[in-house]
Amino acid sequence: MCGIAGIYQFKDGKAVDPALLQRMTDVIKHRGPDAEGQYVNGNLGLGHRRLSIIDLSEAGRQPMFSEDKQLCIVFNGEIYNFQEHRNALIQRGHRFHSHTDTEVILYLYREYGVDCVHSLRGMFAFALWDAHKRRLFLARDRIGQKPLYYYSDGRRLVFGSELKCLLEDPTIPREINYEALYDYLLYLYIPAPKTIYKHIYKLPPAHWMLCSPEGLRLQEYWDLSFAHVEEGRDESSWCQALIEQFREAVKIRLMSDVPLGAFLSGGVDSSGVVAMMAQAVKTPVLTTSIGFEEKAFDELPYAHIVSQQYQTDHFERVVHTDALSVIDDIVWHFDEPFADSSAVPTYYVSKHSREKVTVALSGDAGDENFAGYSKYPLDMMEEAMRRRVPDALKRWLIAPLAQIYPQWDWMPRYLRAKFFLTNLTQSHARGFFRTNTFMTQDLQDRVFSPDLRRAVGGYDPFRVVEQAYRRADTADPLSKVQYVDLKVLLPEDMLVKVDRMSMAHSLEVRSPILDHLFMEFIATIPSSLKLHGQEKKYIFKKALAPYLPDTILYRQKQGFEVPLDTWFRQELKGLVQETLLAPHALQRGLFNASYLKRMWQQHQSGQRNFGTNFWTLLMFELWYRRFMGHS
Repeated sequence: MCGIAGIYQFKDGKAVDPALLQRMTDVIKHRGPDAEGQYVNGNLGLGHRRLSIIDLSEAGRQPMFSEDKQLCIVFNGEIYNFQEHRNALIQRGHRFHSHTDTEVILYLYREYGVDCVHSLRGMFAFALWDAHKRRLFLARDRIGQKPLYYYSDGRRLVFGSELKCLLEDPTIPREINYEALYDYLLYLYIPAPKTIYKHIYKLPPAHWMLCSPEGLRLQEYWDLSFAHVEEGRDESSWCQALIEQFREAVKIRLMSDVPLGAFLSGGVDSSGVVAMMAQAVKTPVLTTSIGFEEKAFDELPYAHIVSQQYQTDHFERVVHTDALSVIDDIVWHFDEPFADSSAVPTYYVSKHSREKVTVALSGDAGDENFAGYSKYPLDMMEEAMRRRVPDALKRWLIAPLAQIYPQWDWMPRYLRAKFFLTNLTQSHARGFFRTNTFMTQDLQDRVFSPDLRRAVGGYDPFRVVEQAYRRADTADPLSKVQYVDLKVLLPEDMLVKVDRMSMAHSLEVRSPILDHLFMEFIATIPSSLKLHGQEKKYIFKKALAPYLPDTILYRQKQGFEVPLDTWFRQELKGLVQETLLAPHALQRGLFNASYLKRMWQQHQSGQRNFGTNFWTLLMFELWYRRFMGHS
C-alpha cells in the first residue's frame, strides 16, 4: 500500500516544479513511510510514497520504469493474481527486474493498453506514463478501495491519493461545492465524483482516465450485474460453491513479505475470514481485536470464541474511545467533511493492530453483498405494502393522513407512523433515500440559511440514489437497493473510512468479500437466499455453519455504534460551544444560528436527541477551520 501524486502540464508544456511535487508526496508520508521517489521530466512529474509489502528490496521502488524507459508507473494497491500474469508475460518475452505486482502492470499495459485493467484482480489506483504516445493513463479499482483525486483546468492535470496532495498547490481554488455540502449533510459523506471542492473530483470506482494534449477522457470499464440470477440450484449446492469462492478470495490475499493477520471482531464476516485463513495456512493465524469500555459495542467475548476455536495467535486491547483526543487527527486524514462516527473506533482498531501487523484482512462488505443490514427487511416490508396499496388510496387517504399525523422525531424512524405513511406514498427509490439519509426535510428547512438555500439552488441529493437505482439491471427490489449501497454507501462511506483510518497508521487492509469475482458470484444468488424472511445473510450463515458456532452466526449484530448523544452532553460539549456555536462560525451564514442554539438547548435538556446532526455539523466546522484557512 502506498500513496501517489503527480502533475502533467498537457497543454502548455510548462515545466513541473519539483518542489511542489515533493510537498505533494511529503504530505501523505503516512501512506508510505518506508521510501519515497519522484520522476520529473519537463512537463510531467510523478511522485510516490512506499509502504513495503511485496519485494522489500530496492527493486520495488517507485516510480518504476519499463526496461526501455518508455513506460513509467506510480501505483497504490495490491494485485493478487500478478504472479500468474508475470509467468504469462515472461513466456511472451518480457524481462522482469523485480518480484512486484507494480512491474506486472507495466507490461500488461504494453500488451493490452488501457484494457489491462480487465486483467487486474485486486485493489488499485495508479498513474502510468506512456512516453511514446505522450499520454498519462490513470485507473481505479472496480469497487473503490483505493482513492484517486484530480484537478484539471484544461491545461494541466494534478492528481493524488488524498485531497491534501492537491491542496499543496496554491493555484488550485479552494471553493466549496455547495451541492457536495448538501449531499454531505444528508448522507454524512460526499459521493463521487464530487468532493467538497468545486474544482476537484474523485475518479469514480471502475473508471480509467486518459490525459493527453487532446484533453481528458473518462471511461467506465466494469459494473456489477444482477441480471444472471440462477434460480434452480438447491441450498447445499449454493453453500458449497459459496465456500469455494470465499476460500479462494481469502487465500489469494495471504501473500506478503511482512507480518500479516486479521481483524477479528467476533461478527459473522470477520470470523468467516479467520476460519478460511486458518484452513489455508499451517501456522496459527495472527488475529487482533479491540475491546471497548463502552459495552454497547464491545465484542471481545465473541472474538474469544473464534480465537479459541482456531487457536489463533490473538492480540487484544481494551480502549476508551476518547473522541476529543483524536478528532483533529481524524479530520486531517479525511480531508473533506466525513461524518460516519464509526471512524473513531476504526481509528483505534487500526492503530492498535499496526503494533502487530502491517497487513490485516477484514470482513468488510458482508452486509452490502449478503443483505446484512437491518434496513433491508424493513425496506422489503415497506415495498411489499407499497405495491399492494392502490395509487388512488395512496393519494386520497394515506397522503392526507401522513400530513396530519403527529411528528414523533424522538422515535426511531421505522417506528414513526408519519414517516412510514409518507414513505408509502413515495417511489421505492425515494423511500429508500428518505430512510437512509440523516436530516429530514423539516430539519433542513429550519437549519439551512437562506444563503445556503440559494447556493444549492434546485439541486436534490436524491439524484445520487435515483441514478444508481435506475442503473441496476434487475427488477428485484432487494437487489436494486443492494446495488445502490454497493455503488454509493460502500465506496463513498465504508471504504473511505477504512482506507483513511488504516492508512493513518500505515496499515494495509485487504477485504476478501470485496473480491470482484466473488461479488459477481454473489450477485447470481437469488435474493430470497440472502434475505430469507427476516433472516439476514441467510445463505452466508448456512455456508459457514460447519466452520462457526451458532453463537457467532446468529447473535444480534452490534457494529461500531458510538454514543453520540451522550458524547455531546459530556466530553464533546465544550468543543461544540467553542467551535460550532462560536460567534465567528455562526456568522459564516450557512446555517440558521438561532435554530442551532435551540437544537443545542433541546439536546442538552434531553428533550431531543440530535447527536448525529451535531456530529455532522461539527465535522464540517472542524474541516472548515483546518482546510479553508480559518482558525
